Amino acid sequence: MQRTAVNPWDWSLKLGYNQAEIIEGATRQMICAGQTAMDGEGKPQHAGDMRAQISLALDSLEAVLKEADMTLSNVTKLGVYATDVDEALKNFDLLGQRFGPHQVAPPMTLLGVTRLAMPELLFEIEATAMA
Repeated sequence: MQRTAVNPWDWSLKLGYNQAEIIEGATRQMICAGQTAMDGEGKPQHAGDMRAQISLALDSLEAVLKEADMTLSNVTKLGVYATDVDEALKNFDLLGQRFGPHQVAPPMTLLGVTRLAMPELLFEIEATAMA
């Protein structure tokens, strides 16, 4: 799979994502449901702690990718939902720590929402991945 970044301007690169990517040579696509701070039994974790919830949601995303024989390097698009966008952005270094070693900056949308599926949840991340 070959990825070609499309960035008519570079401001989004400072935030850790490309405006778009051209994907060529992919043979499989995975569309991942939103991952949140849930344990293996579906119970919300880290109530009130955005940073811990982002970290656990990323752990969950990586687990789903691994199950599909993929890694974060295969992620081609992210959708991020947060009940407090400012607090989420303060903790976006976690995304850089996870995606940086894979040298990818998938296009991303961050939306502020009033609530997620369960009231304790503050952050959700969904992904499209290709291999």
